[in-house]
Amino acid sequence: METRRPTNPAAEEILGGYFPVLDHGFVSLIDYMGSDESIEQAARVSYGFGTRKTSATRGLIRYLRRHRHTTPSEMVELKFHCAMPMFVARQWIRHRTASVNEYSGRYSLMPLLFYRPGYEQFAMQSESNRQGREGEPAGAEVYGEAVRRWDELRQSSADTYGWLVGEEVARELARIDLPLSTYTQWYWKIDLHNLFHFLSLRADPHAQWEIRAFAEVMAGMLKRVAPLSYEAWLDYEFCGSHMSHGELEVMRALLVADDEELSVRSDAPSLSLERLKSFGLSAREARELLHKLGPARRPDFELNLSEMKPAEEFESRMREAVPGDFE
Repeated sequence: METRRPTNPAAEEILGGYFPVLDHGFVSLIDYMGSDESIEQAARVSYGFGTRKTSATRGLIRYLRRHRHTTPSEMVELKFHCAMPMFVARQWIRHRTASVNEYSGRYSLMPLLFYRPGYEQFAMQSESNRQGREGEPAGAEVYGEAVRRWDELRQSSADTYGWLVGEEVARELARIDLPLSTYTQWYWKIDLHNLFHFLSLRADPHAQWEIRAFAEVMAGMLKRVAPLSYEAWLDYEFCGSHMSHGELEVMRALLVADDEELSVRSDAPSLSLERLKSFGLSAREARELLHKLGPARRPDFELNLSEMKPAEEFESRMREAVPGDFE
């Protein structure tokens, strides 16, 4: 039966397909409700009936995002099936604006799959970022020893879990010493407005690399569900930047603007880091302004369809990783 719901052929192409993330994780777009047209429909009800022009859809969506009119975006929802290490899930769940149903280690046996960072992602603590890592990998000797210790600890945890389960100890107790590298999974449903907020934070280069890997795949899926909204999010939020009153004062000291033209002031001063502070900016704010005006990147987040796998492939991996009899 042909559906009357708004759909997007690009989204239908990947619906139910599974994209690998990290070593054992995945993201799948299980379902979605609405599209760019749904946002337009919800927005236009605010001012009654009128003649809709298809060419105006993009302009309206960009206006809504530019002026932070967010409620129409809440009319679109996406549902994902994801598997990730527990430490990533603990970061992820801080976004309290989604409906979540996580795999239950009290009810079901835990697949003994553990995340191991690759050497290129194994780095020392950043000296400038208290919650991040340096950009270059640490020494191979340290990495080798870390892998040895990880393998030893995880094997011990897996053996203990398997033994406890085999002795019919309650599953809710058997699981308690599994490490944060253990994979969990969940269904995660969220509206488009809150998904934009999640992606703005978690696809950002400053986010932890592991959760960023998931966010980038999800951004590619969003691009297929609501491409005009995705484009506006990139322009005004992810690749854009808000400016404070002090930062705007800096721009006014350098530029002259009227209704028809923008030009550089003939008497525009050269603004050093110290001079920027005279506009009420702290040292950190001044550095952040210089960063905002520096070279910019515009990621694509395009999905690689050759990586898409059927659900059965990941289900098989999970089954094989469960200790003893899966049933």
